[in-house]
Amino acid sequence: MVSREQNRGSLQEKFQLLRSATNSHAQSETSIIMDASKYIQNLKKKVERFKEDTAAEQSSSEPTDPTTPMVKVETLEKGFMIKVFSGENQPGMLVSVLEAFEDMGLDVLEARVSCTDSFSLHAMGVKVINKSSYKHICIH
Repeated sequence: MVSREQNRGSLQEKFQLLRSATNSHAQSETSIIMDASKYIQNLKKKVERFKEDTAAEQSSSEPTDPTTPMVKVETLEKGFMIKVFSGENQPGMLVSVLEAFEDMGLDVLEARVSCTDSFSLHAMGVKVINKSSYKHICIH
């Protein structure tokens, strides 16, 4: 059976560990517990601030690099709508986007493109399931 002195010694050791972990300079057990409670509250606030900062960074829709395109994809009843925007037009960007569509098996039915200072593309299309039976219309 464990004696009271052993229990008291174990409890004192745990208070010293708590005091050390929370950087408390308190001497009484009550003060150590109060300091630990304040320490925990401060940690909770730091976690909340971190979560808020992380959420704000993730929700920011502005790219940090103007040459990095933003892409939004919306599913339509019979197909998709893809919007691509870049603050700076890069040579060959339109070709790259259209090649990416082709690589994914997407056929563009209608598109609006602006390539002056910035690059903007709004495309509506469908996913081609069987390319061999699909008729393509080419404009030269």
